[in-house]
Amino acid sequence: MVVKKQHKKESTIHLMFRIIMILIGAACAAASIELFLVPNQIIDGGIIGISLILDYLFKDSPLINFALLVIVLNIPFMFYGYKHIGKTFVISTLIGIISLSIIETLLHHVEGVTTQPVLAAVFGGLLLGFGVGLVIRNGGSMDGTEILGILLTKKLPFSVGEFVMFINIFIFTWAGFVFGFEQAMFSVMTYYIAMKTIDTVIQGLEETKAVMIVSDQYEEISDALLHRLGRGTTKLKGKGGYSDEETEVIYVVVTRLEVTKLKSIVFEIDDNAFITIVDTHETRGGKFKNPIH
Repeated sequence: MVVKKQHKKESTIHLMFRIIMILIGAACAAASIELFLVPNQIIDGGIIGISLILDYLFKDSPLINFALLVIVLNIPFMFYGYKHIGKTFVISTLIGIISLSIIETLLHHVEGVTTQPVLAAVFGGLLLGFGVGLVIRNGGSMDGTEILGILLTKKLPFSVGEFVMFINIFIFTWAGFVFGFEQAMFSVMTYYIAMKTIDTVIQGLEETKAVMIVSDQYEEISDALLHRLGRGTTKLKGKGGYSDEETEVIYVVVTRLEVTKLKSIVFEIDDNAFITIVDTHETRGGKFKNPIH
């Protein structure tokens, strides 16, 4: 008899926290759209951008508006997301999109913050990126084109980023014919700022680096990193490709500000040490903390 393993369910407190963060993210995105982007005829990429263009083209129609468009256009992607990504993701996404639509409608008649396109692009992009980043960080999405990209790139020779970029080139070109190419350029600026802000929100402000060190003096280096830098290390077994000799490889994670000090410690002990440093998207668990200097 095979006993089916019971997976631990998400706690109610954590679920409520995620929902609140998604609502805050949707509110920030809606505020960016109505208070910064729409008054200056600036758009974002993806489904939000398409919805903004169609909303402008059909502005005299009482049946077609941004709130309805952003829901309707995302529905097909939600269907595929449910089948291929999971129920939790789709529910979180629906909460974000519906909240965005409702809050955007409530803010529709609120006067814009600025009529300066540069200010609108910068601060609108920051607020939009912060909002979308919160939604993504808490398990949802605001843009169905990324879901489509995930599905299609399994069969096409493109990455998700390349697919989304291709779609957005089409959207911003379309925006150039509708709003003028100067506004389209402001839209590209907004999109770039929003993407960088999303990355910051998802990955966090504190950048970490994963470092691998190959040296014959691995014991001394490991001890020095622990006592002088305050970082514990992991020793991995390795073998030289040329010499075929076994050696120890030191693995350690440090903050961006500690990289210089780490290199100084290592090369002080062994100036022939081989160091590889790579960016990490997130570091959690274990005993990793930001030491107080």
